[in-house]
Amino acid sequence: MRTARSISRAADKKASEDRPRLSRDAYVLGVIAFFVMVGFGVVVPVLPVYAKSFGVDNFAVGAIISAFALMRFVSSPFVGKLIDLAGERTVLSVGIGIVALSSALAGLAQNYPQLLILRGVGGIGSAMFTVAAMTLLLGSAAPSIRARSIGFYQGGFLIGGMAGPALGGLLAGISLTAPFFFYAGTLAVAGIIGLLLLKPAVREGSGVTAVVAPLIPFRTVLKDSRYRAALLANFSQGWTSFGVRGALVPILVLEVLRGPSSWTGIAFAVAAVAQAIALAPASKFVDTVGRRPAIIGAYALAAATIMAVPFAPNIWVLTILLSLYGVAAAFMGTAPAASVGDAAGRSGGRPVAVFSMVSDLGAILGPLAAGFLADTVSYELAFAVGAALLLATSAYAFRMPRGIPAPAAESASAAASAPAAAADAEKP
Repeated sequence: MRTARSISRAADKKASEDRPRLSRDAYVLGVIAFFVMVGFGVVVPVLPVYAKSFGVDNFAVGAIISAFALMRFVSSPFVGKLIDLAGERTVLSVGIGIVALSSALAGLAQNYPQLLILRGVGGIGSAMFTVAAMTLLLGSAAPSIRARSIGFYQGGFLIGGMAGPALGGLLAGISLTAPFFFYAGTLAVAGIIGLLLLKPAVREGSGVTAVVAPLIPFRTVLKDSRYRAALLANFSQGWTSFGVRGALVPILVLEVLRGPSSWTGIAFAVAAVAQAIALAPASKFVDTVGRRPAIIGAYALAAATIMAVPFAPNIWVLTILLSLYGVAAAFMGTAPAASVGDAAGRSGGRPVAVFSMVSDLGAILGPLAAGFLADTVSYELAFAVGAALLLATSAYAFRMPRGIPAPAAESASAAASAPAAAADAEKP
């Protein structure tokens, strides 16, 4: 009896040891994401006011925000090539350094054109960081824990994003330029962490032998239904989160619900907490149940909630709807990215760059289209267009393969370690 129990315990212990765990890179990237987002959250509430201090109109203020997204979009195609040449670790650190320097100089800007140019330069650095970080993350994570790796990384963004605005309010009380210097400081910390703690990639000719999956041509990746679903998912989320939710909800609160702007901040904060709480179970669901059902269900839920937002009779119902959207966003942030990793494997540079581009494209077009529809037709139609994109994503996801991807990366790792173990056993 005791022998049977001992065998059972030994088997359970071995299974626990064999179970893949988050890589060191995933933990490091989560910490980097926190420092990046704390600083970004500090700057965001102050940026429009700072731009306005140069005596410009509201269109010029909007251009400051759009310049960052536009340059991210324009520069993303080149980041994949940079990653192939220099590696994810170098591109990530240099990108963070560019954003840090441009942010510090923005705090010293003497006029509006200088601020506009510096924000555009910051967008280039942001594209380098974002694409390199996601490429590194997807490449270092085993398929069976890919979504949980992404969830931990995005958790850093969420926690930093919740802490940033509160600090931004305090720093803005000191000076409108103080948040920019604080942002530069948090970025410097993030860059140093990346340089010191991220593992350098193993390159050909380095003398290190490893069993790795072959690179997949981008043309082949583009034909994969998982990758196509991820592209549509990221575009629709960029359109809806920035164009509909981010741009119209604050106006809806002021003009329809007749509430103070503080209501918007409270509703968004509660929704962010709901998303943060849902992130861990959502990531586990995506890894254990599958990407397909996660995208189908989450995007359908997001469509229903965003469609109902303009009909909310009060702030309480609006907050509940935004919180439900936050729960759906926990799945929407992990399942599409994990699908990109499944389809692209180690060929992540260019596929991840395009994946990032479509989100930026949605973030650029969404606010313009939503604002135009709200001005010329109605709020309801503006929200309905966003909901339609989310529903289209949910419908297209039915074309994705069922089940969970085979853990090819884990098999390769095991195959790589077997010869080394045998060699060690032969040593005296």
